[in-house]
Amino acid sequence: DGERRKQISVRGIAGLGDVAEVRKSFNRHLHFTLVKDRNVATPRDYYFALAHTVRDHLVGRWIRTQQHYYERDPKRIYYLSLEFYMGRTLQNTMVNLGLQNACDEAIYQLGLDLEELEEIEEDAGLGNGGLGRLAACFLDSMATLGLAAYGYGIRYEFGIFNQKIVNGWQVEEADDWLRYGNPWEKARPEYMLPVHFYGRVDHTPEGVKWIDTQIVLAMPYDTPVPGYKNNTVNTMRLWSAKAPNDFNLQEFNVGDYVEAVLDRNLAENISRVLYPNDNFFEGKELRLKQEYFVVAATLQDIIRRFKSSKFGCRDPVRTCFETFPDKVAIQLNDTHPALSIPELMRILVDVEKVDWDKAWEVTKRTCAYTNHTVLPEALERWPVSMFEKLLPRHLEIIYALNQMHLDRVAALYPGDTDRLRRMSVIEEGDCKRINMAHLCVIGSHAVNGVARIHSDIVKNSVFKDFYELEPEKFQNKTNGITPRRWLLLCNPGLADVIAEKIGEGFITDLSQLKKLLDFINNETFIRDVAKVKQENKLKFAAYLEQQYKVKINPSSMFDVQVKRIHEYKRQLLNCLHAITLYNRIRSNPSKSFVPRTIMIGGKAAPGYHMAKMIIKLITSIGEVINNDPCVGDRLRVIFLENYRVSLAEKVIPAADLSQQISTAGTEASGTGNMKFMVNGALTIGTMDGANVEMAEEAGEENLFIFGMRVEDVEALDRQGYNAQEYYERLPELRQAVDQISSGFFSPQDPGCFKDVVNMLMYHDRFKVFADYEAYIKCQGQVDQLFMDPREWTKKVIRNIACSGKFSSDRTITEYGREIWGVEPSATKIPPPNIPRD
Repeated sequence: DGERRKQISVRGIAGLGDVAEVRKSFNRHLHFTLVKDRNVATPRDYYFALAHTVRDHLVGRWIRTQQHYYERDPKRIYYLSLEFYMGRTLQNTMVNLGLQNACDEAIYQLGLDLEELEEIEEDAGLGNGGLGRLAACFLDSMATLGLAAYGYGIRYEFGIFNQKIVNGWQVEEADDWLRYGNPWEKARPEYMLPVHFYGRVDHTPEGVKWIDTQIVLAMPYDTPVPGYKNNTVNTMRLWSAKAPNDFNLQEFNVGDYVEAVLDRNLAENISRVLYPNDNFFEGKELRLKQEYFVVAATLQDIIRRFKSSKFGCRDPVRTCFETFPDKVAIQLNDTHPALSIPELMRILVDVEKVDWDKAWEVTKRTCAYTNHTVLPEALERWPVSMFEKLLPRHLEIIYALNQMHLDRVAALYPGDTDRLRRMSVIEEGDCKRINMAHLCVIGSHAVNGVARIHSDIVKNSVFKDFYELEPEKFQNKTNGITPRRWLLLCNPGLADVIAEKIGEGFITDLSQLKKLLDFINNETFIRDVAKVKQENKLKFAAYLEQQYKVKINPSSMFDVQVKRIHEYKRQLLNCLHAITLYNRIRSNPSKSFVPRTIMIGGKAAPGYHMAKMIIKLITSIGEVINNDPCVGDRLRVIFLENYRVSLAEKVIPAADLSQQISTAGTEASGTGNMKFMVNGALTIGTMDGANVEMAEEAGEENLFIFGMRVEDVEALDRQGYNAQEYYERLPELRQAVDQISSGFFSPQDPGCFKDVVNMLMYHDRFKVFADYEAYIKCQGQVDQLFMDPREWTKKVIRNIACSGKFSSDRTITEYGREIWGVEPSATKIPPPNIPRD
């Protein structure tokens, strides 16, 4: 018990006054906010009482931060994203406010368990994967760096679905995350704004009017975003759709009042549900409505704030909007908020009567675009017909911008009609489409990829023509992760062992981890790092047993691949390795093998048949291997159900091996790779995404790098990839594939995996077999090192020490300096208890 309660330095000191304060506040909220006493309160009531107690500590800082921005009028950063994958908020808030120990002690004194209460909170699952989680890490870093930043998105009533595994298949369940209420958000009905859809365009002598539109109201909900111990609290503002009170009750709708009120749902459906696709474009009208909804509401808000600030329209020296790009930066997280470009043009030209060319300059200087993928099926290409109906004025503006752009290209490359076709924002063909990526590139002053290799691919292939036109636009900003959530919060044991050696500076300056290189041969440090990993493994094994009734061997290698299920991420390569290991054990049962627990987790988009088949294959392989007595506890294959932020926080600190095995040139960056690295797992991976830079930082010999490089993949494409050739040449591969196709893993339904095998043999875009041999060999080297725990742990320490580059603080500092034109501010806003000057 004393062990459980021992003060952890990096979690803040629990002063006696603080503890008493927290207890008093907790009891007050239980009584006045929740209207319960200790006799009838449920664990959920206790969670809410604690959440409100912690939230109280944010309020003064939140108000003061916003007041500080109003007075200083800094340049404001607007991060626009259709996804913010925030996870849970309670523990993160306690960590960033330095309240964790005070709360822990207070809750303990009340006879409750803090960890148990934390488990009650629902994840805010307003994202699919990497892109949405990146936005969340960025918000944390922007607040910690003292930037006047705002996250803008949609308050989905239903986030990413909950995944259940039934008979080995994925089944989706609605994520009703708001069912019990959300203590972290504050509705702001006083800032409700109208958003227009449909209608028609009227060209009048006084200018262009967009008329006869349908109106949907956007209601803002604000969530505080605290920086790490700097008293800064920024805002994430999410919009919810509301029907106006006269909706469908206008003159034409005489009699049916009840029907009209029921039809309010049509408008309010806009913010109902997150589209569950990762790296895939599905051209649904409701999704386009969502994209315009967030953009239209946000831009009105941005302009209102600009006008009411110290400068803006009150500044008599300059024409109104000339200073706009000096006061506002808009970052587009992928093309999903691309309508910001024509919408800002519409407001400037049609509403504010700014000259077209001036408006275009302002728009370009304000907007910047981050590209997140090179997969063609992920690129947004909207039918012109849909725009014509839904956003007629924006279509006109896009046509005019495209004409301007093509005139410029034609002047520079006379007679090159093919270049004009390639570079147009409008794609001609059976169905005319708008290429949103091209719109983003011409409408932004900066375009960035998210890892060096990805940014090179963006310049040399995806946007090659645009790069030739304006090379200065293209940049790289390698992704990062917040060390607060992904080290301090999820792995306090490791954070503590590190802080003992090098102090706490690394929490806000992760490059300081380099100092750990001095301790690489320090026996106590090696032992402490290994001990923390073993404790994390035992804790996760206990969680798995309690949640899913699966028993695993905690001394086995925890071999983990957690990410969205996608062919390009090659979970199938992992499956082939598992089968190969199994076959080796069966054919040589007395030989000693390095014991492994292979854990694979992730959600498949509900409409992605192959991804769902991959899940069924993983669970089927597990079914066979885990019930074969001749395997014993040397090999286990576990599918981790409902992988999400809160599960990542548990599994990543327990992992020994991190699998990052996408085909070279397909994973733009990856960020899970970075989380594993900083948490003391070793990486087996291809030279793809940020793995390249991880290998560069730590030394290629300290990662398990295998397989084709981008050049090899391109060469194989030119030559023609023939899976059959590998199948015939590699007996272990042939055996594994034959077992899948013969029904060895699906005796109830022998033909179950014919689609998977057919894909692997005849149309595998991601060349699984081409990397099989190198992968199996590399996994052998992993086994060899794992048998020498001291050398393994030294490699782990080297990896941790070299992971400093992958902090989102570094990433955001680069965005600030090289794209937004702002510097991080070290000034600590005075806390609420110190009176203002």
